[in-house]
Amino acid sequence: MSTQTSGLAIETAGLVKTFGGTRAVDGVDLAVPAGTVYGVLGPNGAGKTTTVRMLATLLRPDSGEAHVFGHDIVREADEVRGRVSLTGQYASVDEDLTGTENLVLLARLLGHRKPPARTRAAQLLEAFGLTDAAGKQVKHYSGGMRRRIDIAASILNTPDLLFLDEPTTGLDPRSRNQVWDIVRAVVAQGTTVLLTTQYLDEADQLASRIAVIDRGKVIAEGTKGELKASVGAGSVHLRLRDPGQRPLAADLLRRALDAQVQTEADPVALTARLTTAAGNDTAAEQAARALSALARGGITVDNFSLGQPSLDEVFLALTGHDTQQPRSGSDTSRDPKDEVAA
Repeated sequence: MSTQTSGLAIETAGLVKTFGGTRAVDGVDLAVPAGTVYGVLGPNGAGKTTTVRMLATLLRPDSGEAHVFGHDIVREADEVRGRVSLTGQYASVDEDLTGTENLVLLARLLGHRKPPARTRAAQLLEAFGLTDAAGKQVKHYSGGMRRRIDIAASILNTPDLLFLDEPTTGLDPRSRNQVWDIVRAVVAQGTTVLLTTQYLDEADQLASRIAVIDRGKVIAEGTKGELKASVGAGSVHLRLRDPGQRPLAADLLRRALDAQVQTEADPVALTARLTTAAGNDTAAEQAARALSALARGGITVDNFSLGQPSLDEVFLALTGHDTQQPRSGSDTSRDPKDEVAA
């Protein structure tokens, strides 16, 4: 296995890690193209953090092998560490220091002389919108500001590969969007990003390829379009005129399409997932059949749309549960004190 000639930043084969009786990572195979955002999507406890910690040389795999830019993560750990950086789920900066003091300290530890360290810190604070907070102690930062200073600390020396382990957990929508913009900017500069997340919209927004991991195994992998196409032809989204007709409409749709029908929070909304095996009908033909069935049943439809499956639907179809349902007892390697920038 050699990533130096394959154009891959990461390549793994049969990666395994156990903790006691728990197989947290169970034969993971990954192939991460260089210069991209690669998403690893799964619920809490799926094995995402354990996988990242092995790739970042913080944990030794029990079996299997992995290479980062052609370097074996066990035999050539120092070479791997020289090319990667890790931002974990917990703040890796000193809360009693200011933003500037944190970045200057870390830059000095990375070998920068004092004037270049201050220059680099100022550049990153400005780039991440933290100049006004540069002189404030980090303990007074908002959650979004802390995540930005964490990522800034991870790229003081621009890494070839940046691990972002659930970087937006607990953030409000505005702060999440700010972190997403930073990720895009980092990749535009040539860094490969491996992003773990349990947020489906985050993977949809950022990742060019996605590995879906559940119970320590990769159960699907591909582009967003490939994953969505793998679970069906799309979905019919309907809004009814009369909310009282929704139970009847749902029953008619199930019979007409032989498909799952989901009721939405909106009392007049319904979604029916189409299948590629419905008599070889196209999505449009299935949708037309559904509308005809509703019309014959006296159901008035005010709004109708035909869309591609969402990543939520993909994950539910693949695993039988959503990303908020953790695997009990798994991924036990997580420890806040170990979640530091490598």
